[in-house]
Amino acid sequence: MNILKSLVSVSIITFLSRILGFFRDVLIAHTFGISIFTDAFFTAFKIPNLLRRIFAEGVFTQSFVPVLVEYKHQKSEKYIQYFISCVFGLMIFLLFILTVLGIFFARNIIMISAPGFSKSLYKLTLATNLLTVMFPYILLISLSSLLSSILHAWNYFSIPSISPIFLNLSMIIFLFFFHSYFHPNIFALAWSVIIGGMIQLFYQLPYLYKINMFVMPIINLKHSGITRVLKKIGSTIIGSSANQISLIINTVFSSLLNVGSISWIYYADRLIEFPIGIFGISLSTILFTSLSKHYHEGIVKKYQQSLDWSIRLSLILGVPSALVCFICAKPLIIILFQYGKFTEYDVLMTQKVLELYSFGLVSFILVKLLSCAFYACEEIHIPMRVSIITIFFTQLINPILIFYFKHAGLALSISLSSWFNFLFLYWKLYQKNLFSFKYNWYIFIFRLFCSSTLMVLILLLMLYIMPSWDIGSICNKIFRLFCILFCSVIVYFSALYFLGLRLFTFLHNIQK
Repeated sequence: MNILKSLVSVSIITFLSRILGFFRDVLIAHTFGISIFTDAFFTAFKIPNLLRRIFAEGVFTQSFVPVLVEYKHQKSEKYIQYFISCVFGLMIFLLFILTVLGIFFARNIIMISAPGFSKSLYKLTLATNLLTVMFPYILLISLSSLLSSILHAWNYFSIPSISPIFLNLSMIIFLFFFHSYFHPNIFALAWSVIIGGMIQLFYQLPYLYKINMFVMPIINLKHSGITRVLKKIGSTIIGSSANQISLIINTVFSSLLNVGSISWIYYADRLIEFPIGIFGISLSTILFTSLSKHYHEGIVKKYQQSLDWSIRLSLILGVPSALVCFICAKPLIIILFQYGKFTEYDVLMTQKVLELYSFGLVSFILVKLLSCAFYACEEIHIPMRVSIITIFFTQLINPILIFYFKHAGLALSISLSSWFNFLFLYWKLYQKNLFSFKYNWYIFIFRLFCSSTLMVLILLLMLYIMPSWDIGSICNKIFRLFCILFCSVIVYFSALYFLGLRLFTFLHNIQK
């Protein structure tokens, strides 16, 4: 498998998807501003999204892929087809029950996840109805993620990475052409989520047929592969969902704060998810399959080299991204979201969240990679224990940080707990002799520090000489921001080059 080629293609597709996502969010901000409608929608949408990240991308991917990769190299095609049929059947059965229960108890779920909504009967009813419409999305997107996992095992990475584009397109089309047909208009977004989820699922079926893995669902809990997957599910749920559980608890806190807190956090989260999606998710998706293959083939040295290379690449790309998010938070938010009903006050409140999220950006990416390292070798209990500790740590510091930083304190708690999570995971990898920082890491960190410092100086200088971001047309603002970012990136990578870190050589090292 050409890791570099796969990474580049997936990153480009993810970049395009995120750009569409930003355009979608700009339309939402312009149409609805910061209001009870956006608070209700983002709260309702967070529930199936949380379940998607836990069950689809977390449990079934991390429990299912290592077993599938092993079978792919050891079992016959018919055996693999039957195994996939059993997994399909199990997922459809469990997720159908979950969807029915979710729709039936939608009001209770909203009251638990956003207790502040109980102060307004209209807001509570609105969020409940939105969740009722969107809850089947968890069934659609989980099955879509299962198809993606199968395609990943056959080294098809680009095809699954395109599927999120369909969700963004669906929401954009509904916002443009159909929102006037719904009352309130926010329901257009809810239905667009369902349509997008259906397209994401059916789009991948022809490619599954192409690799001869298009099978019908069967329920057989006695299959040895299903037994192995089920044994991992409980631990994997906890291990993969610490950050997501913390986010949903944070929604509880934010619902008790000022109106708009949920929306401010959402928009900042969208910005911080941009580099995480391009670098973290793309890299961890490809790395997971590669690490599973190396570990099951007994090539521990290759496993360690791949992980080392991935962490270095994450730092090379993640550190400047975090610095840009912190220093350029205000112009980014103004350019992307300050239209229509999105006010200057909303910009300020969102900026505070983004700045504190930026402290954890690098750790968000690293936690994804180290978690992949454990799941690839089927060590699921360690991430589970670390996640439990991380959840307790996050909620322990939440009240203190909220007192000092209000809604932005929730972002800081996520950032701090993510670093806490990373340090624990690294220590456990070190104890198991699966990974450690060698002496040459000190040279690498020094180069990174010098290059980042120089980039920060250029960023601050260019921001100082630029006119106020309230002045000029949208094209003028975009051009100014592009010039700042372009010059900063050139300075950063030039500094790395002169300090001895040749990026192109580094990128091709993983293929040797």
